[in-house]
Amino acid sequence: MEDKQLQKTFSTKDVLALAFGTMIGWGWIMLSGAWANTAGVLGAIGAYVVGAILCIFIGIVYAELTPAIPYTGGGVVFSYKSMGYWPAVISGLATSFAYIGVAAWEGPAFATAIDYVFPIPKIGYLWTIQNFDIYASWALIAVIASAVITWVNYKGAKQAAIFQTVATLGLIAVGVIFVFGGITRGNIEYATPLFTDIKGFSSVLLMVPAMFVGFDVIPQSAGEMNVPLKKIPSLLILSICAAAAWYMLMIMSTALSAPTEIRVNGTIPVADAMAYAFGHPIWGKICIIGAICGILTSWNGFLYGGARVIYSLANAKMLPAVLGKIHPKHNTPANAVLLCGILSTFSCLLGKGALVWFVNASSFGVVIMYMMVALSFIFLRKNHPDLERPYKVKNAKFIGTMAILVAIFFAWLYTPMGPSPLVGIEWALVIGWFILGFILAIYAKAKYKNVTEKEREILLFGKQTSES
Repeated sequence: MEDKQLQKTFSTKDVLALAFGTMIGWGWIMLSGAWANTAGVLGAIGAYVVGAILCIFIGIVYAELTPAIPYTGGGVVFSYKSMGYWPAVISGLATSFAYIGVAAWEGPAFATAIDYVFPIPKIGYLWTIQNFDIYASWALIAVIASAVITWVNYKGAKQAAIFQTVATLGLIAVGVIFVFGGITRGNIEYATPLFTDIKGFSSVLLMVPAMFVGFDVIPQSAGEMNVPLKKIPSLLILSICAAAAWYMLMIMSTALSAPTEIRVNGTIPVADAMAYAFGHPIWGKICIIGAICGILTSWNGFLYGGARVIYSLANAKMLPAVLGKIHPKHNTPANAVLLCGILSTFSCLLGKGALVWFVNASSFGVVIMYMMVALSFIFLRKNHPDLERPYKVKNAKFIGTMAILVAIFFAWLYTPMGPSPLVGIEWALVIGWFILGFILAIYAKAKYKNVTEKEREILLFGKQTSES
């Protein structure tokens, strides 16, 4: 058995850029106006305050677990240490599904953004999905972007981190301009209604899990961090707070920048609102440049995270070992990266009509992931009280219980009993992924039956930790 390790190349700014950039994707530019209209400006901001508080309970759980078990895989290594083999498989499948599901809709989002700035000629009609006509020329733009993101991740973690940092700075720069324009050139009379009703508030709150997912890529990168363990908790909580502030500022600025009909019915609402506020269409295109940066950071972060989760399972012989191979030159989980890249590229052929499928289905994967991590926190406190914890949460029973309740609440939202149940195609995506994953996991369990528990611990946690 080889004790293979990824290189520790991520600095503090790399980790922050990875987490923040992953959380801030495309959703804000399409939905900020609709959020303000559905719940009211203050209602939508309030929904994000509540959502951020709920997610912070999950974040606090991650804050204790990540420096205590700082190895690639996040929920995989947490669940294995606390609950064993199959819970680790479930956690890994849920996490990879959540990440790849979000990465899958970045391709269509990218092509949509490019089409706004530079209209793409409609050449080579392919098919229609969800009333959206897909052309080869449109799909090709998304496929090329997917290939570039995959290549960046294939070449090395540091290259991916540099790419993430540059794109995140571009996103922030455009966001600052937009907020400045909304405050100085907007009109308070546009910011109506302030509140609508509880139904509108709930509708916005439903979307919070999908908008905040991304801070949890920090545990996936733990094996590649060159950061003091005690610093990790603050990075986790800071990234959640920064994302919450971003979404609230975007809602406020969109509401101030343009009347309701523009920010709700525009081609790309936030871009149209920015163009209206500054009085020229070019500002809408500048806004889209920031949105493209957001798409790229989210895409890059989720492809990175998804590949690390799959690598963690495969390296421990809990999935076919071919997916756990590390590239001899680039020191990346090359085959896992390629698998995630291929799945992301395939989705580029589905058009923007399929975006809602991936968003909703991946959100369900997110809440399963949160549930497994919360359970890991509780079981580790009970079964491994002497585990060294560089950061130890106070009131652990309360925090653990709240994290479980948050995960249950978010899960309820998507069930048939909840207010926004998944539809047939979304359930098919969820169930299909887990069926395929369990088939591969059962195959791996049979093929690598001679791998001992000690050997698997070495593969997950390294020789030094296993021996201690």
